[in-house]
This record gives sequence, structure tokens and C-alpha cells, in this order.
Amino acid sequence: MLGMKVPGPSGASFEIREDPDGLLCTVLDGEFSEDMGRALGAACLRMVESGREVVLLCDARRAGALPPAARKVLADEMRGVRLPAVAVVGASFTMRVAATLTAKSIEFLTGRSYPVKFVATEAEGRAWLLTQRDALRAKRGPVA
Repeated sequence: MLGMKVPGPSGASFEIREDPDGLLCTVLDGEFSEDMGRALGAACLRMVESGREVVLLCDARRAGALPPAARKVLADEMRGVRLPAVAVVGASFTMRVAATLTAKSIEFLTGRSYPVKFVATEAEGRAWLLTQRDALRAKRGPVA
């Protein structure tokens, strides 16, 4: 099981963990940095290389800015990762716009769909992600 914290600028922090249900969960407190983008990309890649789907639950309730340089790093890092579903909890309007632009950049770079759903609660996000993952598995058969 994966679990780590990445420090950021001005006391910001970024937690990445894999929950027992297989969801990759992140919590951003403050401004998202380029190092955080690299850490998320590496965590996703490790999951993919181990044969697991990466369904991502992002807690953005205390998130700060998502600067252009960090968005670019994130888009570059996520090129080799197929994300069948991403749920973002509690995102501000600004964060929604930045996350949507990042998702569209990744879609453009990879040519694959990158579904993002903005939700009010973690429970709502988890339910949607698990439904998406179950539908994916039903389509292609069980994952080892």
C-alpha cells in the first residue's frame, strides 16, 4: 500500500495514499507544486506497472493555486498513465477551471478520455469512482 507526503511551497503539503479499496487518494493543502506533480505521476505509474487501475480521488477542499508550471509537469507526468476516472472533492471555481484545463491537456497529449467529476463530498466521489472502476472491469474482465 502506497502512502507518502510531499512538502510544497510556503508550507503546502500533498498526501498520496492508496486506500484498501484500491482508490488512489490525494489531499492537497496549499499550492500545488511541480514536485507534487512528479510525485503523483510516479505513484500512478507504479500502480499501472503493477497491473492495477488508477482511479483517483482528489481532496481539493484546502487546495491553493495550480500554477501553469505545475499543470505542465502534471500533464507530462501523466502521459503514460491511463486514468479511467478522477473525482475531485470540494474544488473552488478556480481549481475546477485549472483541473479541467489539465485534464483536457492530458486528453490532447494522449488521445484518451480523461473523465473528471467534481463532487461535494468524499463519499459521493468514492461511490462514483467505484462504479466507474466496476464498469471498466466488467467491460474487460477481472483484473488479476
